[in-house]
Amino acid sequence: MKQAAVGAASSAAFGVAAPAVRAGDAKRRLVVGLIGCGGQGKSVAGTMVQHGAKIAYVCDVDERRAAAAKEQLKADHAVSDLRKIIDDKAVDIVVIATPDHWHASAAILACEAGKHVYVEKPCSHNIREGRLMIEAARRNKRVMQVGTQSRNTKVLQKGIRLLREGAIGEVLVAKAWNSQRRVNIGHLKPSDPPAGFDYDTWVGPAPMQPYQKNCHHYTWHWWYNFGTGDAGNDGIHELDIARWGLGDPDHPSRVSGHGSKMFFDDDQQFPDTQYVTFEYPGASKLGRNRLLVYEHRIWSPYVQEGHENGNTFYGTEGYMVMSKMGGWKLYGRKNKLLKQEDGHYSVADHVADFLEAICDGKKPNADIGIGHRSTVLIHLANILARTGRAELVFDPKTEQIVDDAEANALVKRTYRKDHWAVPKGV
Repeated sequence: MKQAAVGAASSAAFGVAAPAVRAGDAKRRLVVGLIGCGGQGKSVAGTMVQHGAKIAYVCDVDERRAAAAKEQLKADHAVSDLRKIIDDKAVDIVVIATPDHWHASAAILACEAGKHVYVEKPCSHNIREGRLMIEAARRNKRVMQVGTQSRNTKVLQKGIRLLREGAIGEVLVAKAWNSQRRVNIGHLKPSDPPAGFDYDTWVGPAPMQPYQKNCHHYTWHWWYNFGTGDAGNDGIHELDIARWGLGDPDHPSRVSGHGSKMFFDDDQQFPDTQYVTFEYPGASKLGRNRLLVYEHRIWSPYVQEGHENGNTFYGTEGYMVMSKMGGWKLYGRKNKLLKQEDGHYSVADHVADFLEAICDGKKPNADIGIGHRSTVLIHLANILARTGRAELVFDPKTEQIVDDAEANALVKRTYRKDHWAVPKGV
């Protein structure tokens, strides 16, 4: 990444400005603040260190996790209030690896303070927040990368390029599946938070609810106020690849299917089973519809087509099976294997692309605009499940659900009254 040196990059390309570094200080190291000190956050921040960046802050509401991250990343400061990072003008980059309900608030605050943002997937907790994140990045001319690493995984880039070149004819259908075995989180009652864990700050702008041990580190994924279910936890990777392989279309206009708890008997609120189709009218070369199919079974002790989580692209002349963990296989007519290439997703390449975008004044490969369009799919699938609808009609231009007030209310969310982190414009 050019040793993370920050040159006088042109700010004209895509309306993205170079980092706020002083003239004559072109080789100053990029300064990073990490918000959320779980395994993924430390991995991303650690990779930035390998590219020459410096970690000035780590931030977590769990004192032990913050202290461990400070030592591991050799950071200057460990804090519990992210505003200390936002307010420090020396910080160039903010890495956001918090629970989902904090993603948009932290990212928007960082952009408004002139920071570039690496935000973990899914980029938003709801559809409206994603749009506000795009607007904040563009308004402040900041780079915002979403943590969907497949976009910078070379083996997958090659597979997508083959699809673009017509290796299986015209791709009309993409299937994404999230098939793995999650754990039962049980039935628990509210209790006191553990010592050293600032629960009030952790809840942040979300509606307050009593602390429970099964809504804490990681298990927050399964709760409406804080997570987006496993569709947002893991399925977003496959949904992003599927939309990429279809040609990166805008939003679908029709969503149909099913989502419910069919297996787990516990406190999880999101579906453990989802079958959803997204229809893109007129998206093919000849104006035909294109279809994206999402399968989600988080109780499955088996794989399909060789992968727990993966994708298949169906074209008019063949099909391709792809996995971020295993590469791809290209089949022609009558299931004849034509080509294959093995590989694995790369956090390092994804971080490098983000840092290069900052230096060069360009959009990264997983720009917030791309991340938002893919993340809208998980939100629509979850709205379908929460409302029990068989079908939703979505207006891609207004990002509103048509003729269904109950479902459309879930395009946004309710926030804690008067909390300082509630995004403007919600």
